[in-house]
Amino acid sequence: MSTDHAHHYENYGKSGPPPEIDMVGNVPEAPQVPEGAEAMTILVTLPPDSAGTPPHRHSGPVYGFVVKGAMDFELEGEPARVVRAGETFWEPGGDVIHYQDGNHLADEESAFVVTMFCAPGQPMLTVVGPEELEARRDRRAPRS
Repeated sequence: MSTDHAHHYENYGKSGPPPEIDMVGNVPEAPQVPEGAEAMTILVTLPPDSAGTPPHRHSGPVYGFVVKGAMDFELEGEPARVVRAGETFWEPGGDVIHYQDGNHLADEESAFVVTMFCAPGQPMLTVVGPEELEARRDRRAPRS
């Protein structure tokens, strides 16, 4: 954590030691939040072997933290990866397609907390149809 983000306490300790603060993730060049955006934080629990949400997009940026298990994660233009408990992920929102957010584990639940910034008057999540997926297949990272 840089000193710009460090927490400083003057005369702390009257009621015990200070809290321990660990940086678990950051986005150095975070995308713009739409003006007038609504922020919402949700907990998503994926049953064992769940495929998660179909390919979709969000109207604003999304920041998340896997609290248990492991999640398959893939954004348009990036290779698919596994995000494990204690790790973070983010999406810029807007036109970028989020292809995967399924449970990587076949025999146990996975869960993540995500905060989304939704543009006013737009849904939090919009599913992308097969025709658009086909038209944009050249934007998807090669799959192994």
